[in-house]
Amino acid sequence: MQEEKAKKIISGTSKPYRDYGSFIRNKFGERVQKISINVGFSCPNRDGSKGTGGCTYCNNQSFKPDYCKPQNNIEEQLEKGIEFFNGKRKIKKFLAYFQAYTNTYAELDLIKELYLKALDHEGVIGLVIGTRPDCISEELIEFLSELSKEYFICLELGVESTLDRTLDEVNRCHTFAETRKAYAMASNKGIFLGAHLILGLPGESKSEMLQHAVELSKLPIDFLKIHQLQVVKHTLMAHQYKNHPEEFNLFNIQDYLNLVTEFLCLLRPDIVIERFISESPPDLLIAPKWGLKNFEMVNLIEKKIKSENLWQGKFYTDPGKIDKNLKSSFKIGSERCIVRKLGI
Repeated sequence: MQEEKAKKIISGTSKPYRDYGSFIRNKFGERVQKISINVGFSCPNRDGSKGTGGCTYCNNQSFKPDYCKPQNNIEEQLEKGIEFFNGKRKIKKFLAYFQAYTNTYAELDLIKELYLKALDHEGVIGLVIGTRPDCISEELIEFLSELSKEYFICLELGVESTLDRTLDEVNRCHTFAETRKAYAMASNKGIFLGAHLILGLPGESKSEMLQHAVELSKLPIDFLKIHQLQVVKHTLMAHQYKNHPEEFNLFNIQDYLNLVTEFLCLLRPDIVIERFISESPPDLLIAPKWGLKNFEMVNLIEKKIKSENLWQGKFYTDPGKIDKNLKSSFKIGSERCIVRKLGI
């Protein structure tokens, strides 16, 4: 019964998981392109309010497009972004993606002004807002809830890990309890909720990374971005990796394929997968260097999942329920994570 339910949920796509591209096409009837925006905000673990230095792994230059520069106003950034993507294909609808740093970390009046400017741009049908779990408020959520009555609004929180010791290690300066609180605050408000997770952060075992799938499945999230840990230049982690490489267990291709496959099978089947991997610019990437494009790695993941007759949510169990077919269990800290042996 559980397997039939999972298959039914993902039946709207030819893939063995719920993919973001299919979700967007089904919702809007056509391709919709995100346009990244950098408004020059900071983060509370950068400016001293909660910490300094930022996340140990973070170099925003590793994922910002060239047109996305804070010295350009929102209108200019959107115009350049739209021009860039329309040079490849004709697209009519766009989502303004407030991506760099923490995009709710400012006075609410300023935040409202910037969001409304973006929505006023021709072709923009909604917002995707990247932020931290500790940087949202009831007032902000109410504002976004009102916007969601006319626009597509997605709040994307950087979860990164469900383990507090890891969050402390990478200088996130927030806890997983704050993450749960933030999602509870924003749920059932008409806002799409996304999560961002990094697999392979220092000190996390394979079983603990699989536990992330269990914990994330308990949250009211609609979308999930996951990617492998990448060590990039001009970060504290780059210095840590240089001085103590033994503390890092970076994935090779096969190990990551195995982990992602198991992770996906444990994940709630209705969560839309927006990303499996990330690819930092070659001039910034230190390790791991796989030599594959994003689409090539995704193809390998899909091939593996299909060849082994697996799919998203195949081994997902509703909280509080224990499947009689479960083969093994292991304990992580004070939590109990139950998984099947996948034979991978």
